[in-house]
Amino acid sequence: MDLENQQRVKDLTEKHGAENIIVLLGAAEGEAAGLAAETVTAGDPTFAGPLAGVQLGLRVYHVVEPEVKDEFDADVYDEQIGMMEMVLDVDEIIEEVSSIRNEYGKFND
Repeated sequence: MDLENQQRVKDLTEKHGAENIIVLLGAAEGEAAGLAAETVTAGDPTFAGPLAGVQLGLRVYHVVEPEVKDEFDADVYDEQIGMMEMVLDVDEIIEEVSSIRNEYGKFND
C-alpha cells in the first residue's frame, strides 16, 4: 500500500473511528493483498509509511471473499470482476487476507 493511501486510511480512521471503517482490497496477488491487509491491521511492515507502528486493527476484506462477493449485485460483480476472478488465485488471496484479519483485526464480527 503506497504512502498516500496509508495516509488516507489513517485520516479516515481518525475522523470516523476504527470501528466504523472497512477496507476493501482488490490486489491481484495474495502477497500484495496480505501486505495491504497487514498494513491496515498491524501497521506498515516496511516501517516506511504513515502507518508504521500504528496498529489500527481495521476490518479488511478482499473483493473475491465470499462474504463480500455476496453483497454485490451478481450482474455487476460479473461485469466488473468476473473475468479477473478467473485468472486470480482466489484461494491464495482469501487465505492470505483472512489469516491477517483473524490475527490482527480488532473489530472482526
